[in-house]
Amino acid sequence: MAPPPPSSATVSQPVIDSASSETQPIAVVSERLPWKHTFISLKVPNFRIFAIGHFVAVIAIWMQRIAQDWMVLELSGSVTAVGITVALQFMPSLLLGPWGGMMADRFAKRKILIVCQCMAGVLAAALAVLALTGAVQVWHVYVIALVLGLVTVLDQPARQVFVNELVGPKYLRNAISVNSTTFQLGGLIGPALAGLMLTAVGAGWAFAANALACCSTVAMLLLLRKDQLFVSTPAPKKKGMLREGLQYALSKPTIYWPWLMAGFIAVFAMSLPVLLAAFADHVFDVGAGGYGLLNALVALGALCGAVASTRRRQLRLRSVVFCAGMYGLMLCLAAFAPSMLWFSVVMVLSGFWCLMFLTGSNQLVQISSNMGIRGRVMSLYIMVLIGGQAIGGPMLGWIAEHVDPHVALLVSGGVPALAALTVGVVLARKGALKLRVDLKDRRHPVRIVNRPAAA
Repeated sequence: MAPPPPSSATVSQPVIDSASSETQPIAVVSERLPWKHTFISLKVPNFRIFAIGHFVAVIAIWMQRIAQDWMVLELSGSVTAVGITVALQFMPSLLLGPWGGMMADRFAKRKILIVCQCMAGVLAAALAVLALTGAVQVWHVYVIALVLGLVTVLDQPARQVFVNELVGPKYLRNAISVNSTTFQLGGLIGPALAGLMLTAVGAGWAFAANALACCSTVAMLLLLRKDQLFVSTPAPKKKGMLREGLQYALSKPTIYWPWLMAGFIAVFAMSLPVLLAAFADHVFDVGAGGYGLLNALVALGALCGAVASTRRRQLRLRSVVFCAGMYGLMLCLAAFAPSMLWFSVVMVLSGFWCLMFLTGSNQLVQISSNMGIRGRVMSLYIMVLIGGQAIGGPMLGWIAEHVDPHVALLVSGGVPALAALTVGVVLARKGALKLRVDLKDRRHPVRIVNRPAAA
């Protein structure tokens, strides 16, 4: 049985949705949580086991991605080729994402994850053999990236929904933030290790490490106590399941607005490693080690953002949009950074705001949908978030290679920033809100408040 929630948390009343079932209530923390409750979801034994396996896997995943992108850049000499690799890995999610969500709603999530991790391990092992024997070519990486993308179609929706089965609805928000913290801590360590391995022994051993990590993830999944899982009833097969998920998502502002912003972020701002490869190679000339360092700095900021998200007192739609706008603004500032030092500082800030947006939007979408349809709703969200990178990766890579890396980074941040500003104005008009500036108030000099008429 999961431990009780902290006493400082209060929840809103459940809302009845169009499907005649209750949506999980959105938790609103009215007081700042004690530090001992920052990672309270780790008190659940099953989630603690899962988090350990996830942490090891994330380090290896980041190592593989950094090694893969740099190897493609060395083999082809083209930043566009790196973008194509990203596109092939994420394109299946764009085309087949809703189908993966339907599978997550219909079948046991734990079994899906075990099968997917086994397949990912085989692909990583194959890439390791090709790299270590010196036989690897760019088209090999393309094929493996595409097949791995097909595995991701099933893995990601099941992984997102499985968090609820590990901790239950009371700890879902905290568990999502803990997962993000784990991912970013792994993202801080993984690129740094990848940079060292690329310089010392080559990319092949990074792929081999990921293959072993996939095996450890499978072992962790097998260790979970089935009797302590909050297993949801599988959705029965029926016609129109995908259409039902889409209609449900479009009927709720707390789902479709984060979905829209995720689309802008995914297409323009989530392919940052492609642009960092261009800056490391063509602008700062810092090589593989510098490329790993830049990715690690982004992960450092993201780690801080993930920890901050665990202590977020209120989860509001406007704060999610604000975080997206700040992420875009940071990327714009990075485009004008005069040196590697200032560029690195802004990358830390970029990582922070990116994670504040990603955790907030993920939490809002998950908690705003009931369990019977959550797999399909999350698959649509993932389809936009991951599939958008399939479009943005080659586009930004082409701009960086044929125009200028600075222009590419400016486009990467400028479009999401303008989109967030537009959505913010729309939401303010609908909610009768206004921006109030009071320099005498040191704690809250800038606040969003209700207009007098609306109040």
